[in-house]
Amino acid sequence: MNQKKMIIFSAPSGSGKSTIINYLLKKGYPIEFSISATTREPRGEEKHGVEYYFFSLEEFKEKIDAGEFLEYEEVYENRFYGTLNSECERIWAKGKTIVFDVDVAGGIRLKELFGDRALAIFIQLPSFEELRRRLEMRNTETPEELEKRIGKAEFELQFSYMFDNIILNDVLENACKETEEIISKFLE
Repeated sequence: MNQKKMIIFSAPSGSGKSTIINYLLKKGYPIEFSISATTREPRGEEKHGVEYYFFSLEEFKEKIDAGEFLEYEEVYENRFYGTLNSECERIWAKGKTIVFDVDVAGGIRLKELFGDRALAIFIQLPSFEELRRRLEMRNTETPEELEKRIGKAEFELQFSYMFDNIILNDVLENACKETEEIISKFLE
């Protein structure tokens, strides 16, 4: 019986957490990805309700005032990300465990709210040089945004100890297998 569990993935941008999550989603576990809400513009082919729920700053703030978020964070100035309560209820109604891809502050907040019903996993990169290389390869940020993300990553790493598990993503295949072992025990 599902006890409204959740698996929280947090890490700096470029750590590979989305790749690891996608690996797990294809494995057939009774898990479903929680679609976050954001005020940022869609990138490339992203669609509302698929990769994110895209809201204007005004719409997002109205939802905050209405108490519609389980958690939210102003990650950068006027750039909000959050988890809608309705998204959690949608997934739990199916009897599935929620998988979150959230920033470090959001991950800590969710772990505090849900305690033992939440498994919090921090994905760590081998080095800041590797982080820079991965972010540059994505080619989605301006040089200023890239520097902001690296500075934020240095800050976020200070909080990795607050997670249940830290997975070093130096070899993707190993990180995926290690993560799978951890979540399969959690889901038993």
